[in-house]
Amino acid sequence: MGNEGGKEQDVSAAVTTTSATATAPRSSAAASAAAPTVGLGGLGTIEGGGVASGVVVNTASTSPAPVAAHHARAAGTKSKRSGGEATDLADSSARVVQPPTSGMEAILAAVKTGDGVRNNAKLTAALEAVARAAGVVAGSTVSPEHGNLLYALATMFASGPGFSEERRAVLAKMITSNKVVRTDQITDAAAFFKDCPAAGAHFDAAKLEAALGVGVEVSDAEIDKAVAAALQANEAELRERRYHMPTGKIMGAVRKEVKFADAKVVKERVEAAMAALLGPRTAVDDAPEVRVPKKKAPKEAGAGGGEEAAKRKEKTKKDSAGAGAAGAAGGEEASVLADRGAAAALHKVGENYKTEGYVVHAKTMALLAEHVKAVGGKVVTRFPPEPNGILHIGHAKAMNFNFAYAKAHGGKTYLRYDDTNPEAEEERFFTGILDMVTWLGHKPCAVTHSSDYFQRLYELAVELIRRDLAYVDHQTAQEIYEERGGDAKGPRRESPWRARPVAESLAWFEDMRKGKVDEGKAVLRMKMDMVSGNTQLWDLVAYRVKFSTHHRTGDDWCIYPTYDFTHCLVDSFENITHSLCTREFHQARTSYYWLCNALEVYCPVQWEYSRLNLTHTVLSKRKILQLIEEGYVHDWDDPRLHTLSGLRRRGFPPAAINAFCDKVGITTAEVMYSPHMLEGCVREQLNTEAPRTMVVQNPLRVVITNWAEEGGRRVSLARHPLNAALGQRTVDLCSVLYVERDDFSEEGGKGYRRLTPAQPVGLKYANLVLRLAEAVRDGGRVTELRCTCEPATADNKPKAFIHWVSSGSPAAPPATAELRLYNQLFLAENPHDKAKFPGGFLTAYNPDSLCVVRGARIPPELAAAEEGAPFQFERLGYFCADKDHTAAAPVFNLTVSLKEDSGKSKK
Repeated sequence: MGNEGGKEQDVSAAVTTTSATATAPRSSAAASAAAPTVGLGGLGTIEGGGVASGVVVNTASTSPAPVAAHHARAAGTKSKRSGGEATDLADSSARVVQPPTSGMEAILAAVKTGDGVRNNAKLTAALEAVARAAGVVAGSTVSPEHGNLLYALATMFASGPGFSEERRAVLAKMITSNKVVRTDQITDAAAFFKDCPAAGAHFDAAKLEAALGVGVEVSDAEIDKAVAAALQANEAELRERRYHMPTGKIMGAVRKEVKFADAKVVKERVEAAMAALLGPRTAVDDAPEVRVPKKKAPKEAGAGGGEEAAKRKEKTKKDSAGAGAAGAAGGEEASVLADRGAAAALHKVGENYKTEGYVVHAKTMALLAEHVKAVGGKVVTRFPPEPNGILHIGHAKAMNFNFAYAKAHGGKTYLRYDDTNPEAEEERFFTGILDMVTWLGHKPCAVTHSSDYFQRLYELAVELIRRDLAYVDHQTAQEIYEERGGDAKGPRRESPWRARPVAESLAWFEDMRKGKVDEGKAVLRMKMDMVSGNTQLWDLVAYRVKFSTHHRTGDDWCIYPTYDFTHCLVDSFENITHSLCTREFHQARTSYYWLCNALEVYCPVQWEYSRLNLTHTVLSKRKILQLIEEGYVHDWDDPRLHTLSGLRRRGFPPAAINAFCDKVGITTAEVMYSPHMLEGCVREQLNTEAPRTMVVQNPLRVVITNWAEEGGRRVSLARHPLNAALGQRTVDLCSVLYVERDDFSEEGGKGYRRLTPAQPVGLKYANLVLRLAEAVRDGGRVTELRCTCEPATADNKPKAFIHWVSSGSPAAPPATAELRLYNQLFLAENPHDKAKFPGGFLTAYNPDSLCVVRGARIPPELAAAEEGAPFQFERLGYFCADKDHTAAAPVFNLTVSLKEDSGKSKK
């Protein structure tokens, strides 16, 4: 992601050609001397330089270099052999296609991918399983339609609730029998199985087919009718926002009406209908959308209690002070991060040239003047996550800083999805990111995507080639790695393709764009500085071929820009004044500036701050995914993780998370923080807002033998001792109640102040004193206490009062619940320490990080709690209702413990 968590160098985007180009010359002079004459499509014949200044057509073999052959076939040209005879490359250079050696290889051949997949053990195992289920064996020919669906099945339905190999096998057979014909049916199947509790292949086949729409045909007329209705319902917004309005909103409305229609057909119909309604796109449509939030009309003094409203507003400000940009009031107060610490040294808008390392050229000042005018002298920041994972606590700091800094200076912040890798992006990540941004109280001025600018980025890539500052390269990822020094960190050397003519790179790049170049056979690299000591100037990859459907642009593109090419340019397009990112991007500042200046566009200032590091946890997406896949945690929202979805599920209030971000501040020094610091902020927040209640975690049954009141009694008390606004609660007490097993001891002991055979104890809030009459046993274990009770007075005041749970009648005992108690996920502060944990970070895993307590006794009102509702379970801790919680099966998560002396609960 752009702010937290380093992005790996995109060498993996390089190519995977074979060594058929082995004798590629190392200089343009050598290339001119060695290369034959090859036709180049519409560019005519180039003498000496060759198609690629280094592809040698082997005159002793019938198999010339694959890249040259592919390009020549695409252009329909002929190649001259050394003997002077012209030979059709489509015949003489055709590669020998071997039959697939396994079922998995047959699927990979159908989807035209392979090398990257073969390095993924988990995916290859899933593909082999899918192939076996589908009856695909070595030598099989799989259609592209079936291949894409089987590949999608292996990647989209591989784990999670409801998954089993048997069920995946059923779907594989449904694909080959043409019952499943679209990828969205696989998504629907995963959702269907999630609701089937039984393991294995047990489910209702007829219901599955109905859920997937097997055999259902949707006519064009039905689709057009649904599209017309959706456009009519959204016409006002459409006319206001025009092509900036996401088509997903319209498509979602259409799919509700025609659920089983082909998504591609629906998209085409929606786009055609929008074009008919709005007319051709204009320059305004292609520029980033800036939406001005609508201001709410102020209430009159007499309407709704103006005086009271003013008091509440003032109280909200006080309560949210120090709680960050998105405190309990929903982000109305600016975070104290804005101008504190290192952030105080940030440059003023338009004074980019005063910052360290900023490059000034002949056009710089004119570009800055245009920029200042465009932003009106106001700060513009962005939060640019990649939609390929779930946000974590580090992203909360990044959000807090970006939104707060802009707000403090009267500016604005974009939420921008860096969606340049279609293979890793999923709808749940897009929605999950926006959900978390909103949950933390931040309000972006607009939601944009890097894909909004694909056409503009492509045009600038072409311009970079024309300036002889980029070239198409055909090396493998390993070759590029070795070129940069390899494992031995040896001398660097330039790519054999670096000196190729501009016209050749333009032609190859155009072929890449048109889908004429196979995935992994060519990349576009920036011609930077291979002798620099900064690795970020070693000819970074700018574009790669990916035959993957994009979440937003569909199949419009088969080449996608890398982060290194995209990020700085989109910052420039959106007139970002302060490109704030974490320290691991410090070296990338040089390449950021290089690209903007090479293309002579406005160059923002990149400024780096320290990332948020916590002990006893991991924030790496790769490591979290490993924890999930190997069963150490349940999913991305496991409350033991420090993902934002995990923290929300555990019950951490957004105001507390923002307060923590304020507390750690903005520095350039790397610091490790204890999770206890975050938990302290949570405890402080919940102490003011969580209603109190009594829950018995480890219940021991108590029967009052001298109870004289029929039907028991009802006790009324405040939900919060210091917050009357939360109202009152009532608790029932009858002759049968439950207390904590630890609140009874047969031996007692020095300092023990609760119930013993010789010592009475008070019932909190009930004004009663219990005295033990008899301890009932079963096999030596105490299972019930028989006690007498009497009103508490000054004469019999007990040494301690304990909490309890009862009901209105002995015949209807209080409900039971499951309590999930969480501890630190890892036993060590730094589970990444290879010296202490040579076996890997998992060897530091805490097996007691989750303790599940079943059978806790709760008052009736807790059964009806809503998901996420916070409570203080008196003497136990702060808890919240989990998403698994139901009235019939209540489940509560321990958010944080109470702030007590370690020995207090033992007395």
